[in-house]
Amino acid sequence: MSSPGAALKAARPRAVAALRRFSGDLDAAEDAFQDAAEQALKKWPKEGLPDNPTGWLIQVGRNRLIDQARRGRFQTTLDDDPAAAPEDDEIKRIDDDVLRLIYTCCHPALSEEAQVALTLKIIAGLSTNDLALAFLTPVRTMEQRLARAKKKIREAGIPFAIPAERDLPDRLDAVLATLYLIFNQGYSARKDSVADPRTCEEAIWLTRLVRRLNPSHDETAGLLALMLLQHARHPARVEKDTLIALDQQDRSLWRTDLLTEGTTLIKVTLARRNPGPYQTQAAIAAIHGEATTADDTDWRQIALLYQILEEQLPNPVVTLNRAVAMLHAGDSEAANALLEQLESSHSERMLQYVPFLTARAHALDGLAESEPQRASEYLNKAIEISENDQEKRYLMQQLEHFRSK
Repeated sequence: MSSPGAALKAARPRAVAALRRFSGDLDAAEDAFQDAAEQALKKWPKEGLPDNPTGWLIQVGRNRLIDQARRGRFQTTLDDDPAAAPEDDEIKRIDDDVLRLIYTCCHPALSEEAQVALTLKIIAGLSTNDLALAFLTPVRTMEQRLARAKKKIREAGIPFAIPAERDLPDRLDAVLATLYLIFNQGYSARKDSVADPRTCEEAIWLTRLVRRLNPSHDETAGLLALMLLQHARHPARVEKDTLIALDQQDRSLWRTDLLTEGTTLIKVTLARRNPGPYQTQAAIAAIHGEATTADDTDWRQIALLYQILEEQLPNPVVTLNRAVAMLHAGDSEAANALLEQLESSHSERMLQYVPFLTARAHALDGLAESEPQRASEYLNKAIEISENDQEKRYLMQQLEHFRSK
């Protein structure tokens, strides 16, 4: 059975979106949801979860909005009662509200950083503290950024609406980038946790909604495929709050339904036209998904795909991933040379990036003339800067392996 906290998190996007429709104001919708959530946390542990937690939260939040409207705080559609519509129609209408909320938060009138921060705050429910940590900025700065974005939405009259069909393509890039960031918030290790699968599932659901508006857009399909293929590994990726490396995962635990859906989806899109970055990344994930064991992985093909991705999306992290693929393919000399170039051109960033330090260590260890001492130095640096306890334990195991040689 879902816990009250998990039910609240799952219900948040639909509830906030519906309350935004009733109130016409983001702050009012968030406040109404927060009030409903506080009541839920008092009642649900004692009385049990309601049959429809989302509907319960919407109704309680709506009652707060009605009360405030009667006091003259703002105008609201008092006759817009969710209970008055058939259940299936209401679910579709609320899902449309979520799409409206996504496109409101990702409006081009807002800066890219504001779009991402606002979507993560309002739809994914990240706290301002978590956002400040994710953006490496002071909490006060993040508070001001969010306040400015909401003010811009009000003053510019940004509509709570799905864009016209002719405008959808121009609005998609920001939306897809934001959805992938939401997914990565759940997929990536952070200070106090290895992964949050519910956030990943929320991002997948939101991407499905967006794809409903853009069924022929291959990059939307590519992003959905990428999320499905990555999330399929979750059951084997985490064990007792410990992150399990890809080559050590029990692949029998991978979700075959998600692997099949993701692989089928990416094969269909790749057959139509030149791929974009999300499709290329999904193709890489599909190769991993098709390998029955780590040794069966076609790392040379993956390295070639990362080379294509470098052309589509020039980025030192993509280059790092190509070097890692080359390393796994047995080409330690070429991988080490590529990593040396990265360190030379992006030293400040790379020497503060745990995946780079780990790759550099393994490349040095794999050279014909192995350099275990230098490899250990890079791993020690990775351990020093890692902010995740589970990751630190994994790195220390790797360090002991090097020392035992």
